[in-house]
Amino acid sequence: MKDNPFIGLAGNIGVGKTTFTKKMADVFGWSPFYESVADNPYLSDFYGDMKRWSFNLQIYFLHHRFKAQKEMNKLNGGVVQDRTIYEDVEIFAQNLHEMGRMDDRDWENYRNLFGIITGYLRKPDLIIYLRASTDTLQTRIHSRGRDYENSIDPEYLHQLNVAYDQWTSGLKDIPVLKIETDQFNIFRDTDQFESILDEVKTHLH
Repeated sequence: MKDNPFIGLAGNIGVGKTTFTKKMADVFGWSPFYESVADNPYLSDFYGDMKRWSFNLQIYFLHHRFKAQKEMNKLNGGVVQDRTIYEDVEIFAQNLHEMGRMDDRDWENYRNLFGIITGYLRKPDLIIYLRASTDTLQTRIHSRGRDYENSIDPEYLHQLNVAYDQWTSGLKDIPVLKIETDQFNIFRDTDQFESILDEVKTHLH
């Protein structure tokens, strides 16, 4: 396979990116980088009042993912990242702006900052897009029991799914491996997981 590969795990809230990241890192001996959720000081406030806290939350995510990418560049070996920095602007911030929950001034400020930052970053060699229906996402979100996620609007999840489909289908400079996960249990469906890993190897050759 390609030396020191960089894999990005993309997908909606609750789709299973963190588990997939850990399993893949364990199998290939790559370094995992996880999204900052448990220690995020804005998430609870954001789900209570998206319009007030959207810009603050997106800046927090942006600075943490930029920091993670700087750490990746120092490593000698493969890395797999739970959610890419590109999703911050292409999916979440843009969707909040379109929903009227981030005003034009904040959106322009955020997008300009993102443009400057990404000019210094290495792009993933492969993005693995984990996809699930809104119903499946809701079930998985409720099963993991994070109180602040109980108020997530199903329509918000649906809009994010639409944004993800549009973004991944339009990517030209980064290859995308799309995996439908509605009927996939990573712990039980070991043969399917092995098949996915083989596809990853093929992409990286």
